[in-house]
Amino acid sequence: MDFNQDHFALFGLTPTFAIDAEALDRAYRELQTEIHPDRFAHAGEAEQRLAMQWSTRTNEAYQTLKSPFARAKYLLELQGIQAMDANNTAMPAEFLMQQMEWRESLMAALAAADYAGLQALEQAAKAEAERLLDLLAADLDARRDYPAASETLRKYRFLEKFLADIDNAYAELE
Repeated sequence: MDFNQDHFALFGLTPTFAIDAEALDRAYRELQTEIHPDRFAHAGEAEQRLAMQWSTRTNEAYQTLKSPFARAKYLLELQGIQAMDANNTAMPAEFLMQQMEWRESLMAALAAADYAGLQALEQAAKAEAERLLDLLAADLDARRDYPAASETLRKYRFLEKFLADIDNAYAELE
C-alpha cells in the first residue's frame, strides 16, 4: 500500500464531491478486512505497527470522505486552497444578514419556548444547507470553480453550526 495516495485513490474512487456512498462503504470494509490490526496479531512487531498505521489512515480517510463538509474541504486542499483559513473570513453581506436574522429568530423562539418556530427555522436552515451542498457539487465537480466552492463551503459551515445551535435549543427547552 502507498502512503502517498490521496483518500480517493485509497478507496479506488474518482476525486469528486458527488461520491457513491455505498461504493465508499464497500471499499472501506474490504480494505479494513485486509489491514485490520487483528489480522496481524501473530505477525512481527514491524508488521503490527504498519497494520495499525494503515488502519488509522484508512479510518481517517473514510471519515473525511463520508462527511460532505470534510470531503469538500479535502478536495479544495488537494487544489492548494485552505478554505477554512482563519484569515479567510470575507462573506457576502446578504448572507451575513440572513445569519443575523436566523440567530435573532432562534433566540426569540428559545425565549418563547416556541417549538413550532424552532421547527420552521430548522426546516429553512436544512433546506438552505441542502441547496449549498448542491452548489458545492456544481462548483467542485462541474465548473471546477474552486474559489466559489471555497466561499460556498464557508457558508455551509455557518449553517452546520447554526443547525447544531438549533439542536441545542431543543435540548434546552426539554
